[in-house]
Amino acid sequence: MKLISPYLLAVTAVLFVNCTSKKGVASLASSYKKDFFIGTALNADQIEEKDAKADAIIRKEFNAITAENIMKSMYMHPQKDKYDFALADKFVAFGEKSKMFIHGHTLIWHSQLAPWMNEIKDSTEMKAFMKDHISTIVSKYKGKIDSWDVVNEALNEDGTLRKSVFLNTLGESYLADAFKLAEKADPKAELYYNDYNIEEPKKREGALKLVKYIREQGGKVDGVGIQGHWSLEGPSLEEIEKSILAYSELGLKVAFTELDITVLPNPWDLKGAEISQKFEGSAKMNPYSDGLPDAVQEKLAQRYSDIFKLFLKHKDKISRVTFWGTYDGQSWLNDWPIKGRTNYPLLFDTQLQPKKAYEVLINLKK
Repeated sequence: MKLISPYLLAVTAVLFVNCTSKKGVASLASSYKKDFFIGTALNADQIEEKDAKADAIIRKEFNAITAENIMKSMYMHPQKDKYDFALADKFVAFGEKSKMFIHGHTLIWHSQLAPWMNEIKDSTEMKAFMKDHISTIVSKYKGKIDSWDVVNEALNEDGTLRKSVFLNTLGESYLADAFKLAEKADPKAELYYNDYNIEEPKKREGALKLVKYIREQGGKVDGVGIQGHWSLEGPSLEEIEKSILAYSELGLKVAFTELDITVLPNPWDLKGAEISQKFEGSAKMNPYSDGLPDAVQEKLAQRYSDIFKLFLKHKDKISRVTFWGTYDGQSWLNDWPIKGRTNYPLLFDTQLQPKKAYEVLINLKK
């Protein structure tokens, strides 16, 4: 019988304790593992793993990822006869390496199109573009990307269809066509309609009507993505809950896809994420340039707590909650709708430290 030295026993014990302690460390992903996926949006630097500290947070805290920008049409399909999959391949590899749920964003969207796409005037040409674009991209990542935002932001605030290049050339049939093409390219992928403010009554009704229309035309819609670009004051929890219930009643999965909470003044009581709107304002629109006061930090934490309590109440209906960024320094809200502002909408601060809001969400599950 071979004896094990006391030294090896001691080393083994230390390694066991270290491994056990690491496994026991709470994270967003582990805390909500039995409820829904917890995701984040990755920018290009994060996809290329250029920041080791951010990379460590992403892999520890999240189990789902969305590409913030690099899968949008202007980047993926810059010219009619040219695709660029370099960063998208790295994005998918990132998710596969960490065994994450991978979400594709987005296939058909009126914004961030390559210039040549906006020049399409003919219905035949537009149909050919959509078939090539959707089939090529979805087929390439068949079995690798778990779900797609097939159509993004097709509605006006009153629930009517947005006048986009797609609607202008094809009419509303483009909606069903997009979902049919995506399903054909990867029948197992989950297909979503994604939009902002679709928790508000008029736009919600428009989204419900849109989904029903697509299904009537033979398209598969698995879920809706409510973006969740919200503020400390709104939308109300009541309207969010009504929306979860209304979409779920159609048999749809509900995802909150781009969650962040602005703490800054709103120049014109703007809701959502209509990125075409611009505003040049005064310094009073940037009140926390030197840091977020404790009182506002508390309000942000309470707002996140209230929202997540509602999410947990309806966890059987919610598939995924994705934050639109990992930490405050990378948030698009620092430059929108007023450039140069300092916003604090996420769970980690500019130094990548967890905020009070993070601690509250962890404690909800203890």
